[in-house]
Amino acid sequence: MIGKALTAALLELGYNVSHLSRKPGNDPQVKTYLWNIGKNEIDEHCIDEVDTVLHLAGAGIADKKWTAKRKKEIIESRTKSIELIYRVIKSRPNKVSAVISASATGYYSDRGDELLTEDSPPNSDFMAKCCIAWEQAVDEGKALSLRIVKLRTGVVLDKKGGALKLMAMPVKFGVGAPLGKGKQWIPWIHWQDVVDLYLYSIENIHLSGVYNMVAPNPVTNKQLMKAIAKQLFRPLWPVKVPSFVFKLLLGEMSVIILGSTRVSARKIENEGFVFKYPELTGALKEIYG
Repeated sequence: MIGKALTAALLELGYNVSHLSRKPGNDPQVKTYLWNIGKNEIDEHCIDEVDTVLHLAGAGIADKKWTAKRKKEIIESRTKSIELIYRVIKSRPNKVSAVISASATGYYSDRGDELLTEDSPPNSDFMAKCCIAWEQAVDEGKALSLRIVKLRTGVVLDKKGGALKLMAMPVKFGVGAPLGKGKQWIPWIHWQDVVDLYLYSIENIHLSGVYNMVAPNPVTNKQLMKAIAKQLFRPLWPVKVPSFVFKLLLGEMSVIILGSTRVSARKIENEGFVFKYPELTGALKEIYG
C-alpha cells in the first residue's frame, strides 16, 4: 500500500527506483530484482547504483492467526530480509550510504495512557519482541558505516486498505460502535504523511536513529470511530463491542484492537518535519473527499 505511493512520489521527484520482489514487476519505470527470503536468495545486482535502501518488507501482522509458525514468519520476514541485503552490501562494491527502515509502534504495545517517546522502553509481548528483533537486525548496518533511520509506524489511515477500511466497514452498514472500552489510544497517521516522512528521511541526511511515525494528535478508539461515522454520515451505536468478544475470536492477537498506545511525534517535529494532516478530522476529510 505505502510502497506503491512512495514509489510514485520518488519517480515524480526524479529518483531512480528499483524494487526487490518475489516476482517480476510490470512497471517499466521501475527495475525489479528477484529475491526469496525463505530460500535465502537475492539478486546481487539489486544494489547497483543504489545509495539508499528503504526497508518496508514484512509479513502482515494481522493477516493470519498468531500460531508459533506464523509468529516466526512475521519476525523472519523482517529480520532475514534486511540480513540478505546486508550480505550483498558486504560482498559487492556499492554506493549505499543509508538504510531507512519501517518499524512499528507495536514496540511499545499496550501502555494505557502513558505518553510514549522514542526513549520509552519496549513492552514484552509478541509485537514488542517482533519490533525489537526487527530494529536490532536493521542496526547491524551501523557496522557498515551506514546511516540508519528507523520509523516506528502507527496505524496508517487509507481507505484503500489496512485498519481504516476494516473499521469503516461496519460504520458504512450502520452498525458501527466503539471497540472494547473505546478508551484505548490509537497512534494514527495519514498515508500521505507516511510517504512524506520517508522522503524527508531520504533528503535530510542529518536524520539518524529512531523516530515515531505518528500524527501529533492521537485519539481514542471511541473518538476515531465517532469521527469515521461523522465523515461517512452514518450513526455510531452507543453500545460498545465487548473486549471479551475480540479476546475470544483473536486470542493474543486481540491486543492489536484492544491495546492502548499513546505515542508522541515531538521528536520528528523538532527535526523540522511538518505534518500535512496533524488532526484526525482533516485527515478523514481528505481520505473520504
